[in-house]
Amino acid sequence: MSSEQAQGGRSAQLKHTGLRPGWTTGACATAATTAAYTALLTGEFPDPVTITLPRGQTPAFALAVEELADGRATAGVVKDAGDDPDVTHGALVRSTVRLLPPGSGVVFRAGPGVGTVTLPGLPLDVGEPAINPVPRQMMRDHVARVAAEHGGTGDVEITVSVDDGEEIARFTWNIRLGILGGLSILGTTGVVVPYSCSAWIDSIRRGVDVALAAGHRHVAGCTGSTSEKTVVAEYGLPEIALLDMGDFAGAVLKYVRRHPVERLTVCGGFAKLSKLAAGHLDLHSGRSQVDKPFLARLARQGGASEELAAEIEVANTGLAALQMCAAAGVPLGDLVAVAARDQALSVLRGAPVAVDVICVDRAGTVVGRSAVR
Repeated sequence: MSSEQAQGGRSAQLKHTGLRPGWTTGACATAATTAAYTALLTGEFPDPVTITLPRGQTPAFALAVEELADGRATAGVVKDAGDDPDVTHGALVRSTVRLLPPGSGVVFRAGPGVGTVTLPGLPLDVGEPAINPVPRQMMRDHVARVAAEHGGTGDVEITVSVDDGEEIARFTWNIRLGILGGLSILGTTGVVVPYSCSAWIDSIRRGVDVALAAGHRHVAGCTGSTSEKTVVAEYGLPEIALLDMGDFAGAVLKYVRRHPVERLTVCGGFAKLSKLAAGHLDLHSGRSQVDKPFLARLARQGGASEELAAEIEVANTGLAALQMCAAAGVPLGDLVAVAARDQALSVLRGAPVAVDVICVDRAGTVVGRSAVR
């Protein structure tokens, strides 16, 4: 295989765009937490502070805030979103760490500028601070490492705050999702992948070309790292056969229509793929929304009662609709996957490409799939 053929897969796509990646609010909160807890145990703030991300990267963060007094420590990191037009770019993410009695574990609090969950359908319980599961785990892991290194117990209260976060949150979907009081602390990899529509679509096309040149006839368009892991586990596809389509489902389908592969698997989060099922080819939250009346119609086809369908139409999120249907034994995930597959086939316009669709939840659990057609 030539060096050109070897330059496929998700990481090569990012490199090809020429765009600089950045760090998620979850990574920034983890860095601030690590620095603050280290200062509590040693009296000194590490600056810069280095953390380990879920994929093994070890970025270093400069501290913008250092405060140590009265049995607590606060560190702050300014978020760098790279070349992504992220509304939280430049935001100051703070973490205040306070020691708790042995056996208390790690407790998370929402400080000023971080929201609180008020509606069901999110991966956090109502009343919890809007600090998503992966950032929470990252902070727990780093607290444990600092405790092991410096003789702590690892029992701490972590309060994450974002300067002007409540104002910044007005430019996000948080209020509509019932996250009130500020921003969410997000991220599954710790890395912000920057999106320029033209650059990313060009990278998708390059990814298809490279996979074909390398002899791969089965490729997968994935909405992110979680769905990428799913298709690797399902089909054992090599990295070179993985297309990071992000929100650009239409770009994948239209290019594959002109440059056919034998099989295309589309894998992504349930909510995003429900948009494809409803006919949207751009899955970005700013340009398409989950169509809950459409989900209600699908649910009826799967045997949902009129009462359940009415509840789906006013559900807070697509995930909430999925959970309602699961409780009632209605296979909404499969119905969405089949509808998404059929939409993909309509865009392919008879091109000799077999398609299947897999829907996953935030944890990567398969919640719906279609047959290959």
